[in-house]
Amino acid sequence: MQKKLHIKVGDTVKILSGESRKQEGKILKIDKKKDRAIIEGINMVKKHAKPSAANPEGGIIDVEGTIHISNLMVVNKGVASRVGRKANSEGKLVRYSKKSGEEIKS
Repeated sequence: MQKKLHIKVGDTVKILSGESRKQEGKILKIDKKKDRAIIEGINMVKKHAKPSAANPEGGIIDVEGTIHISNLMVVNKGVASRVGRKANSEGKLVRYSKKSGEEIKS
């Protein structure tokens, strides 16, 4: 069974703790098995790369590291908020901002 998360790829999130705290970024990838996400431009780490066709020099490159999803909060219309689920008018479950009560469009 798939795990239900409060975040989705493409969401803008705010980092709550760690070195990158209070920064915002867009989610590029989610690892549901490890409960971790990669956020664009956040938590940059150095990685040793072998020479390849795409990178013939090889060497040390900067890549985004993962952040645990418990340290992320969804930003909706500029305000970070907790996320809930409720049925909309068609009876489909949708995510909504607990702070404003508005549906989160993703």
